[in-house]
Amino acid sequence: MPQISKKGQSMPSSPVRKLVPYAEAAAARGIHIYPLNIGQPDIKTPKHAINAVKNADMEVLSYSHSAGNQSYRDKLALYYNKNNMHITSENIIVSTGGSEALLFAMGSICDYGDEVIIPEPFYANYNGFATASGVTVKPISTHIDNNFSLPAISEFEKLITNKTKAILICNPGNPTGYLYTPEEMDQLSALVKKHDLFLVSDEVYREFAYDGREHISVMHMPGLEEHAIMIDSVSKRYSMCGARIGCMVSKNKEVMATAMKFAQARLSPPTFAQIAAEAALDTPQEYFDEVITEYIERRDILIAGLKKIEGVQVANPGGAFYCVAQLPVEDTDIFAQWLLEEFELDGETIMVAPAAGFYSTPGMGKNQIRIAYVLEKESLKKSIRILEQALKAYKG
Repeated sequence: MPQISKKGQSMPSSPVRKLVPYAEAAAARGIHIYPLNIGQPDIKTPKHAINAVKNADMEVLSYSHSAGNQSYRDKLALYYNKNNMHITSENIIVSTGGSEALLFAMGSICDYGDEVIIPEPFYANYNGFATASGVTVKPISTHIDNNFSLPAISEFEKLITNKTKAILICNPGNPTGYLYTPEEMDQLSALVKKHDLFLVSDEVYREFAYDGREHISVMHMPGLEEHAIMIDSVSKRYSMCGARIGCMVSKNKEVMATAMKFAQARLSPPTFAQIAAEAALDTPQEYFDEVITEYIERRDILIAGLKKIEGVQVANPGGAFYCVAQLPVEDTDIFAQWLLEEFELDGETIMVAPAAGFYSTPGMGKNQIRIAYVLEKESLKKSIRILEQALKAYKG
């Protein structure tokens, strides 16, 4: 029998999606499920983005430029420049979601066996992207006890070898919601310059910074022009996850020329989705003001509710729309499956993401879950009650 590749065998399953069959079976039994496992906002996509696709007048659905439509990249550069990033369209390659942008970045800066340092817990698919690219993840652990703040820079330096090519951060963070401070960004900037590394910053949640704090982009850092690579996406900003439009941004011309070869190999990003994404850039600030207010209210309800549950510890997110909660159970993979297979409260249950898949270090996060507060407030309140009763009933 033909053999599956070792790379394929080592590809990790998604901690967010692997429980879908159990959720489908529960739904088939008539159980209502509150999906707290996935970052799919219930916020409506801006109407003019939807209408731009509906009203598109074309006779041939053709390829775009491999870097993305010029009109979209020009408009995207204006958006970034409003945020003081000093970007031109030449610094942008449009990708099929932020996921492809990350693959482009890893492919452009890493050879097989090279290493990337990533603070954990991190977006689970970084493990998959690294495996697909033949890259070794060198995790540096952050902890719920200090709200997942950045470890001392000396801890990063201990991990740097002649194979180290980059540090990868997500800011604000998925799954923790952690928002990097200006001091932390300064420290990372100094570190990558000192060791001649890349600093790759996944900034898809940029707009979602709370409590009066400011998001500091890697593109804001002086002297990082040759080191900085920014990953972005329309998925969360405009509640357009299904559009699958992201981008890779860098002022390093050699990096962009290399990434362009990867972009050419996949031909072009999707045409209709670029039309929607370009129109979305006209979204007024009022939209974001309302969305951010809504997420802050949801966050506060969720965090306050979780803190009232005996044995639960939770970090307070400063951005994005996720939090990590530590539960009084040994294995949240088993617990999350049990919630779908065996537990219900008044015909309802919840679906959560076990957090072990957001770590690279074996054994880390086994008693933690990620919760996405992307549901309206009453659903969150019901979800908290379900979790509280489930923990009382659970015997695992």
